[in-house]
Amino acid sequence: MIEIKGFTSPAENKKALNSITARLAAKDATLWGSQAQAEAAIRLNWIDLPETSRELLPLLDALCAWSREMQHEEYVLCGMGGSSLAPEVIAAVYKKTLTVLDSTDPHHVKAVLSKDLSRSCFVIGSKSGSTIETASQKLAVEAELKKQGLDPRNHLVVVTDPNSPLDQAARESGYRVINADPNVGGRFSALSAFGLTPAALIGVDVSVLLDDAAEAAKAFVLEDSAVVQVAAALATSEFKYVGFSDSGSGLHGLGDWIEQLIAESTGKDDKGVLPVVVENTDNPFYPVISFNLANQYGVSGTLGEQFLFWEWVTALTSYLLKVDPFNQPNVTEAKEKTSALLARWANSGSEILIPTFETEHISVFAAQKLDSLNAYFTQAAESSDGYLAIMAYLHRGVDDEIIKLRKLLESRFQIPTTFGWGPRFLHSTGQFHKGGPKVGSFIQITGRTNNDWPIEGKGYGFETLFMAQALGDSEALSDRNFPIVRFHLKNRELGIHELLKAAMTN
Repeated sequence: MIEIKGFTSPAENKKALNSITARLAAKDATLWGSQAQAEAAIRLNWIDLPETSRELLPLLDALCAWSREMQHEEYVLCGMGGSSLAPEVIAAVYKKTLTVLDSTDPHHVKAVLSKDLSRSCFVIGSKSGSTIETASQKLAVEAELKKQGLDPRNHLVVVTDPNSPLDQAARESGYRVINADPNVGGRFSALSAFGLTPAALIGVDVSVLLDDAAEAAKAFVLEDSAVVQVAAALATSEFKYVGFSDSGSGLHGLGDWIEQLIAESTGKDDKGVLPVVVENTDNPFYPVISFNLANQYGVSGTLGEQFLFWEWVTALTSYLLKVDPFNQPNVTEAKEKTSALLARWANSGSEILIPTFETEHISVFAAQKLDSLNAYFTQAAESSDGYLAIMAYLHRGVDDEIIKLRKLLESRFQIPTTFGWGPRFLHSTGQFHKGGPKVGSFIQITGRTNNDWPIEGKGYGFETLFMAQALGDSEALSDRNFPIVRFHLKNRELGIHELLKAAMTN
């Protein structure tokens, strides 16, 4: 059962939400206004997933039997956003091993693919298959399997919407396909085939997740229910920046999943709630929600309960903010910029950019020439009207020291500071950056790569794609006249140490 602590909400917010919980349970697509109705009408089946996803259980049992027959021992999920974040949380909570490839960093790709793949099973998760990261990963996986003399049909599972281009191509290739409900959006898909398929393959009893979510949902329509109280609070100015800490809860990574859900759903039309994934609950200048009841604000419950709870909270908060929770109108900007750069580079080669400032291990690219790394950090903070965003296009799992930069800058400048790994944050806070309140200041971090893993059939490899995504997003932010500085690490390890040292300098 979901339990909450510390949330006090305006009576008018609770009254408004109490009046619509039954309508949300009935999947009323008119809740978010006429402009959102068409999208909502094809995005509300997440409400029923605790029941309808049970239809997947026999299919997942058969898939797991096939995987055992193939003697798979390692499982890799290729996906972005909602297709990867929920399975990663499930694996962590149930202490199972799942490698998540949600990056185009060639170092990350090489780490996953440059080994014996004969006992590996790859899950390709994408609603359409057109997401450039997942499409590129699929091409690389297929090519490497063939290079090792392996039949991809024995090593690939595809999760996608029925009749999508990926569905058709996968079936033509003879791959095993699990179809997801097409009327569920990616960030609301934790309890759909996208979350449950990789979870089942790694040995999680997914029926427990569904049972817990179904039980929790019974209370959501009650007056002043937990979802009403939390959503009513999140829609207030006190929670415009809100921390999430999984410390001590046993729900490792849940904050990252919630970050994507809330930021991409609410961050539009110059509105939104900005989630900040934090290391602990000790924070003096914005509220922090834990997943136990040990601090001022808490939401306690099992993982299945938490998944459905926060989906309800997000939909209800969006109702109060008067935004469409199911669209992502600004996500395509960075995608279009990336495609334009790739096309331009294919014709004339990549441009050589001149740094505005350099140290031994770092090149700085900014609109203004300053005389130190510390000066650029100070300028970034002073240019913010609300928050700082650190966007690290580096190797998650290896370059993790850079995460410390978030807390250092937040503590030093007393500004809410987010941290995102590129390119995955483009499917999360990336929407909020461009569509939410125009109060952000942006710090982008890129790094030198020592390899360029090829993408079969393309005129470029992952090194080129990775940099195009970084520069494409930088252009999208610059076009909006947002303050942005890019630190390029000529040596990743030493450059990270230099940045951290500069961040500690007053």
